[in-house]
Amino acid sequence: MKRIFTAVPYLWLLVLFLVPFLIVMKISLSDYAISIPPYTPTLDFSGGWQAVRDFFGALDFENYVFLTEDDLYWKAYLSSLKIAIISTILTLLVGFPIAYGMARAPDEWRPALMMLVILPFWTSFLIRVYAWMGILANEGILNQFLLWLGLISEPLTIINTNIAVYIGIVYTYLPFMILPVYASLERMDPSLLEAAEDLGCSRVSAFWNVTVPLARPGVIAGCFLVFIPAVGEFVIPSLLGGSQTLMIGKVLWEEFFSNRDWPVASAVAIILLLILIIPIVLFQRQEQLAREVDQ
Repeated sequence: MKRIFTAVPYLWLLVLFLVPFLIVMKISLSDYAISIPPYTPTLDFSGGWQAVRDFFGALDFENYVFLTEDDLYWKAYLSSLKIAIISTILTLLVGFPIAYGMARAPDEWRPALMMLVILPFWTSFLIRVYAWMGILANEGILNQFLLWLGLISEPLTIINTNIAVYIGIVYTYLPFMILPVYASLERMDPSLLEAAEDLGCSRVSAFWNVTVPLARPGVIAGCFLVFIPAVGEFVIPSLLGGSQTLMIGKVLWEEFFSNRDWPVASAVAIILLLILIIPIVLFQRQEQLAREVDQ
């Protein structure tokens, strides 16, 4: 029975991750063709083992080489990483105080505060992004409000800039940062802060030496939950960033649906997946070694 329960997550990963990954990898090693499907399979299992042997004999990575020769792709990767890192930092700066306030709030208030955090998920993601288009437009609510206050003399250009992308990503993924941080802080024993203050720490010092280290697992989990989807984000940069915002998600969509170059698009997706998975695996390995040293 124990082996059955253990096999369930591995079966889940096999069906929903490994099999699609292998399909995309197979397409990335194929040749572009103006037909349906829009590629010529390099590996055709209908030919039996002879087809498999021919595949490995004719194996080439020309689609991956093409990605290194065109500046568009590596610039898109770097731009996506930059936007995702900055967005993750901003989300942490906004989300940590909210999670801290929720954890320190009275017990009877916490369910209501939790409800307010997850309430945006009850609305369509696309509708929420479109709402921000109306808020950030030159004649939008934000500019009208700032003009009414007299803080600006002419509308600010926010829409179709990276600033709008940062706002959209922070707003969209903020709950993914708040919830794991709150889960870590909510389990923290308040007596630890009292003990630190009794030993001579100020409140600020106790916060940095006690609260922040105890919240570290939640912060790391929240950063991963924000950073990973933000790197491949497509909807937010398309609607809020406009044509000037270069992200790999937009490039991937254009290769699949506009250029219909599935092999190159699959190669772009494989590289993106490796960029995300390798640091996570290395981090988990480092954490495991650290736990072994502590033990």
